[in-house]
Amino acid sequence: MTQRNENLGPLSGKVVIELGHSVSAPFAGQILSDLGAHVIKVEKPQGDDARKWGPPFVDGSAATFQALNRNKQSVVVNLRSAEELERLIALIIERADAVIQNLRPGQADSLGLGAQTLLQRKPTLIYCNLGAFGSKGPLAEKPGYDPLMQAYGGIMSVVGEEGHPSVRVGPSIIDLGTGMWAALGVVSALLGRHESGRGAVVDVSLFETAASWMTIPAAQFLSSGELPRKAGSGQVGIAPYRAYQTSDIELVVAAGNNNLFRSLCQVLENPQWADEERFATNPDRVRNAPILYGLIETEMLKRTSAKWMELFDAAGIPCAPVQNVEQMLASPQTSALGILQTVPGSSIPLVGLPISFDGSRRASSAAAPILGAHTREIFASKESRL
Repeated sequence: MTQRNENLGPLSGKVVIELGHSVSAPFAGQILSDLGAHVIKVEKPQGDDARKWGPPFVDGSAATFQALNRNKQSVVVNLRSAEELERLIALIIERADAVIQNLRPGQADSLGLGAQTLLQRKPTLIYCNLGAFGSKGPLAEKPGYDPLMQAYGGIMSVVGEEGHPSVRVGPSIIDLGTGMWAALGVVSALLGRHESGRGAVVDVSLFETAASWMTIPAAQFLSSGELPRKAGSGQVGIAPYRAYQTSDIELVVAAGNNNLFRSLCQVLENPQWADEERFATNPDRVRNAPILYGLIETEMLKRTSAKWMELFDAAGIPCAPVQNVEQMLASPQTSALGILQTVPGSSIPLVGLPISFDGSRRASSAAAPILGAHTREIFASKESRL
């Protein structure tokens, strides 16, 4: 039997069955596996669609798949086969502490894999649904994907530059965020089960995640009745607080209070700005932001980003260069935190769990599995105990 390195994480000994595909459920499963759970990924005979989401490809699957499925075991189950389906249900009843699923709406229930059916047979089970539009309401049965939810959830209405077409946030923040909420829900339910002895049904969805990312814009609208506008690299309600073009690259400067603004004016060699009535307070600066940003932009073009960072750091003004992926990965800060990890069996290092325990980040024990690599092992070991 394959040897697994459990690393004695906080979820060590817990078994999670992932009926997941694409991004959200696999990301939830990866978080739980990084925390020490034994995650068994159930795939259709053709495999998770994300295996083919490339190029680029690495180690036989798309880089996207490799990034979301480390530390798991893969079993192939044909859900159209009554025999294989029953074998999967038996595995869940016998071994699972939790099930996470993002099958299309209604599919789990139609197969006898829904929450209520399984909890009737195993009342201690934690069952997490990762839906599209949520568990109730007129859109509950509709499918959904990250860009649809960035649109429907209002995110695209506040991203980009005013007067230009709507754009999507590049990273799949809705899918990944839903995976995070799912993992948090499962961990919370496991903690609750420790006290009550009862399982629970956890529901998260892409739309609810999108709505939660709009927490601040929603409050701004409800308070003022005014629709939040697109702010480019800036932030509605705070000024100056955005990116500027220097003589070489873009630099984000966040002077979010009066003292920082006064320091910024000093560094920009225009101390008189801080004493002008139109820039005296943050609300004043927000109302006059187009004028203020025009003044700052003219000054920022006079020096390189490195020189500005030297001056701003000395004055205690928060700033950061706009980096690409390569620059972020090569950053000494990334290295110091050990964010990029070598993963056994993977040809490339991967971004690790963004949590440390007692000053240490948990190491990954295995790369994403080959399709069906553990089918015989998992079901043979189950049958040997029946």
